Amino acid sequence: MSHRHVHRIEHPLVQHLLDEARDRRTPTPRFRQIVRILGSLLAYEATRDLAMVGHAIETPLEGMRATRLSGPITAVPVLRAGLGLAEGMQDLIPDLRVGHLGMFRDEDRLEPVSYYRKLPADIAAGPVLVVDPMLATGGSAVAALTLLLERGCRDLRFVCMVAAPEGIERLAGVCGEVPIYTAAVDRQLNERGYILPGLGDAGDRLYGTLA
Repeated sequence: MSHRHVHRIEHPLVQHLLDEARDRRTPTPRFRQIVRILGSLLAYEATRDLAMVGHAIETPLEGMRATRLSGPITAVPVLRAGLGLAEGMQDLIPDLRVGHLGMFRDEDRLEPVSYYRKLPADIAAGPVLVVDPMLATGGSAVAALTLLLERGCRDLRFVCMVAAPEGIERLAGVCGEVPIYTAAVDRQLNERGYILPGLGDAGDRLYGTLA
């Protein structure tokens, strides 16, 4: 499938780490480490076009004109699995602000249920990275992005490890101008709304809560 707003990150390191994360034999500590590293690498790509402003600095030898980011950057992980990627983004961007959206999926309706939100008051002041390891049905992504649009956010970017065609289509139908940064676009969803081949339940694998 082809959508002009979908950016698949094909860097060899990203693909190597993603395939290790997919392996069911990868233990929780290593899975958590991989997700954190991928958070940094995906954020690097998703922030490639951020605006810069000039300012003066002094090197140990002389003064010079330098650049810095023009405004605040906020990551909004969808709890709980999005936290693993957001931690990697903080490694890359120490000044990153982190809001939180708590959602869980109603397994009967395959729709998100919101239970928590904590966002910067001026969240619309700069770009916002909405973070979730998987874009599956698209329900949580659309709910998160719609909420942020209602808060006045205009520079929104969705960042995930794996996306399903169904989720991409749903997001495009509601939030068509929001770019998606992903390491992979997988084949399809199964009858339970899980991505195939996917990587399983990212939250359970991150935090060791597999049944």
